[in-house]
Amino acid sequence: MRKGIGVICVVLGVLLMVKGHDVGLSLASRMKVTFVGAPVNEAVKLYLTGIGTGLFGLLLIFWKK
Repeated sequence: MRKGIGVICVVLGVLLMVKGHDVGLSLASRMKVTFVGAPVNEAVKLYLTGIGTGLFGLLLIFWKK
């Protein structure tokens, strides 16, 4: 059961990071970085959430109790 949930978390984490990459490469994001110089907050949030979810999933898969 734990490994199944872990796999789901890893897949969800990868999907969130891909979505963050897409948001970061959008035209609106490029314009904001050009004029303001700051990355888009939504992209950063998606990257961090994806990394956290993926690491949690790996922890569930590989941690022996």
